[in-house]
Amino acid sequence: MSIRPVLTRRAAQPTLEGAGVHLHRAFGFGDPTEADPFLLFDDFRNERPQDYLRGFPWHPHRGIETITYVLAGTVDHGDSLGNAGSLGAGDVQWMTAGSGILHQEMPKGNAAGQMHGFQLWANLPSHLKMTAPRYQDMKSPDIPEIVDDDGTVVRVIVGDFWGKRGPVDGIAADPQYLDISIPPGRRKSFKIDTYRRAFAYVFQGAGVFADASAPVGVRLEKEVMGQDVNIRDLSGNRTLVRFGTGDEVTVRAGDEGVRFLLISGAPLEEPVAWHGPIVMNTQDELRQAIAELRNGTFIKPQH
Repeated sequence: MSIRPVLTRRAAQPTLEGAGVHLHRAFGFGDPTEADPFLLFDDFRNERPQDYLRGFPWHPHRGIETITYVLAGTVDHGDSLGNAGSLGAGDVQWMTAGSGILHQEMPKGNAAGQMHGFQLWANLPSHLKMTAPRYQDMKSPDIPEIVDDDGTVVRVIVGDFWGKRGPVDGIAADPQYLDISIPPGRRKSFKIDTYRRAFAYVFQGAGVFADASAPVGVRLEKEVMGQDVNIRDLSGNRTLVRFGTGDEVTVRAGDEGVRFLLISGAPLEEPVAWHGPIVMNTQDELRQAIAELRNGTFIKPQH
């Protein structure tokens, strides 16, 4: 087994999105090859209703898939095709925008005013850019949860893991999306196919990720991990950790434990022409999409 090196480790940045929603962006609108097939990742966590209630009013999507995972509060959604619903705590929505939809998402806090969720954008390959839009809405009880002997808990949202398969299927990027909680001081390794790009997003507690390359920041000696490898410094709340090539990720939880998302997918390695939530392969395709949005032909007939 080969440990994936840590390529970058950085904090998510405060960002305003939608009609004035305060969130933190781990990556997005930068180099599209960095996390290919993923384009953007947002953490919309907030305890001030005035910072999120204006939500994400009607906006277009084409050429991508959006994955919304809610931990606290609810997100009411609707679109130009007549779909509508609400995502609650623990629920997931995987939306394939395909040829195009107009969409809105309006968050609401829980009884304490808390709102927390994530949105990930995955690119679609060229041959599926104009496919028919579709939704996969999964309620929390439908998502497999594995509890290991040491108390580690893994929710399998997408993909196969430890004999369980997530309920979302038929996704172009062939992703694996895991929500992992590790108790204090425990060390765990997670296998990831070598052909996938992978990142972790730490959103609770802190952990130390083993690294096959030279350490950066605080050097932690090998006894911390119990093996002879170099170590990255502690990764804590709202931290993105992007990995290089290898077939496993190893992490040891800090004194308060650690909870993070571990996400991987097969890179598309295709050109990207990108304007907000419209992602095509060429500038001509992008100009056509924007022209259709202006002249009212953006939404395609569904057969």
